[in-house]
Amino acid sequence: MAENQQSAPQNRRAVVTGASSGIGEATVRVLRAHGWPVVGVARREDRLKALAAETGADYFVADLTQQADVDALAAYLGESGGVSTLINNAGGAAGLDTVEAGSPDDWQWMYEVNVIAVKRVISALLPLLRASVAGAATGTAVADILTVSSIAGHIAYEKGGGYNAAKFAVASVLDVLRLELSGEPIRVLEIAPGMVHTAEFSLNRFKGDQAAADAVYAAVPNPLTADDVAETIVSMVELAPHISLDLVVIKPVAQSAAYKVHRGPLAVRPLVE
Repeated sequence: MAENQQSAPQNRRAVVTGASSGIGEATVRVLRAHGWPVVGVARREDRLKALAAETGADYFVADLTQQADVDALAAYLGESGGVSTLINNAGGAAGLDTVEAGSPDDWQWMYEVNVIAVKRVISALLPLLRASVAGAATGTAVADILTVSSIAGHIAYEKGGGYNAAKFAVASVLDVLRLELSGEPIRVLEIAPGMVHTAEFSLNRFKGDQAAADAVYAAVPNPLTADDVAETIVSMVELAPHISLDLVVIKPVAQSAAYKVHRGPLAVRPLVE
């Protein structure tokens, strides 16, 4: 174990989806720095291999929109030590258009990757999550289902219809799941980031238009980084087993709401006499 690594919680193992970039990649790094056994999951094997070589994490290549891949992931995890903590991070946005002009193909893709894929993974891994805490005395162990949603799943904004719809849907799924798992030692956690400056999110949203992607963050003082969100995710799953942060909304100070972002230096207003 590296000198800067902390000790992982006992009998814990995490799987992180969307681990090839952004928040998922950063979460793998932070978990490994804390001593956790981690399995990173994504479609891009070259990225996963590089991350594994750097951090010592395991990895599994899968397209979570394909049930066969999700079933194979569950089988691999079951055969290689199980899992106690699922971090659903895979997802994305496509386009920034009005409801009238938005592409139905974009909307369908966003629903598939942000909602249906999350449902597939939860359904496939719940037996393993239950097994990780079976027989533990009350209050001594907990399994986690933590999903990275978005502030867009709680506050609507213009031209966000398709992404809002998908993220509102996944937030509702988590609310229902929390009710359905009542009485089990399983936490259903949601982190809803606001503006996070990563290399790929906005670039993918604007289909490779770098200028449009850069404009999102222009003059915004200190938008969140992937590391900021990753550190928060790990703090949530490392809380004592009886504590559940059901919903954490994390934004830069410059962002008051999904649709209201300050650009330029932050400064205290003069006192009004």
